[in-house]
Amino acid sequence: MKTPVSDFIERYAKSGTSRFHMPGHKGKNILGIEKYDITEIYGADVLSTAEGIIEESEKNLTALYGSGKSFYITGGSTTAICAMLAMIKKPEGEKTYVLAARNVHKAFVHGSALLDIEADWLMPRESNGILSCMVEMAEVEALLSSSGGKYSAVYLTSPDYLGKMADIKGISEVCHRYGLPLIVDNAHGAYLKFLDESMHPIDLGADICCDSAHKTLPVLTGGAYLHISDRAKDFTSSAREKIALFSSTSPSYLIMKSMDMCNSYLSESFQKELAKTVERVNAIKSFLSEKGFEVLESEPLKIVINAAKAGYSGEELSEMMRRAKMEAEFSDDDYLVLMVSPKNTKRDFTRLKKFFGKIKIKAEIKREFKPLPYPEREMSVREATFKKSEITKTEDAIGKICASVTVSCPPAVPVVISGERITEDVQKALLYYGIDEIKTVI
Repeated sequence: MKTPVSDFIERYAKSGTSRFHMPGHKGKNILGIEKYDITEIYGADVLSTAEGIIEESEKNLTALYGSGKSFYITGGSTTAICAMLAMIKKPEGEKTYVLAARNVHKAFVHGSALLDIEADWLMPRESNGILSCMVEMAEVEALLSSSGGKYSAVYLTSPDYLGKMADIKGISEVCHRYGLPLIVDNAHGAYLKFLDESMHPIDLGADICCDSAHKTLPVLTGGAYLHISDRAKDFTSSAREKIALFSSTSPSYLIMKSMDMCNSYLSESFQKELAKTVERVNAIKSFLSEKGFEVLESEPLKIVINAAKAGYSGEELSEMMRRAKMEAEFSDDDYLVLMVSPKNTKRDFTRLKKFFGKIKIKAEIKREFKPLPYPEREMSVREATFKKSEITKTEDAIGKICASVTVSCPPAVPVVISGERITEDVQKALLYYGIDEIKTVI
């Protein structure tokens, strides 16, 4: 597969051209990569109106994913999430509602505030923490059947931070019966297309989805894709415009070069390397289970350990790994999350197995997960976000209205969202998850 963006940048870097254009380093080494860091000069195309080498590279990406159209984004899935919401927003003067699983990335809440979109929430079925929100096809069906055509789309986050995957195939069938697009935040699953049997949302029936390419593929941080399925081609004409609403007019050519080169890798050796990596991950999971660790069922490239069941906190295991020259993706009181890719070496897996081979299982740390509250909405996300606000101690917050989302970057279930009232149950949940302060509407 050709790499038109990368080839252009390589030629320009070797050309000896005097750079009377941005950026200010003029290709001179500070980090060693400056010669490849260019702007939208003649021949380099323009990401927001691509019709040259970037468009050619995006066509390669589209072919690889089998979508109706795929787009590059250099601002991560954060940009893509906002753009996807903009694509389904109704005309000014009409309110837009989305039916969404509650474990959204905070970019969803920020995008909703900017676009004045409201979500009705699908809450988690099980009380096992804030990192998952599995919903049933029947639940979506029931809500859509009684909604009176209220919603513009259904929105899921899959895989979630613990690697659990939604029933995208089943839920997409429900959505399509009601004439609604299914939108999926697939930030953690760019690789899913290239398994022996694709598990990518577009192949399972999603209409629009985003992938954080940099999370599981060899792409520089910030590289992301927005895919539109053949079934939803009506969205393609406005996609670039909506992406541009939330993007810099100075996109990183370093990121685009890495995405362009990744296309070639995906078309050649990646699928074989991925299959081998999945085998190694499965072997590690089996080893951990035999040792007595509870390993959660998850998407193929995540290893999720219930640390509390083994007598540790996730943070404790994470710190022990750090001392052994390994860094985990995520840890909290309960879980340790490891993310793997084909770029992890045999040494990495040997080191991991050796480390856990020495860990002794202890008595379980009992944790009682209480049902997450479903706070009452008192004002729109937009109104609450842009009203005057103040920092309030959680212990003094009962009766106040949340002004800002209370969950960090990983997609997780926010205890309370902008515009919702803080009740005693909400306060207890906030304190349980260590949220001692919250921004509230004045």
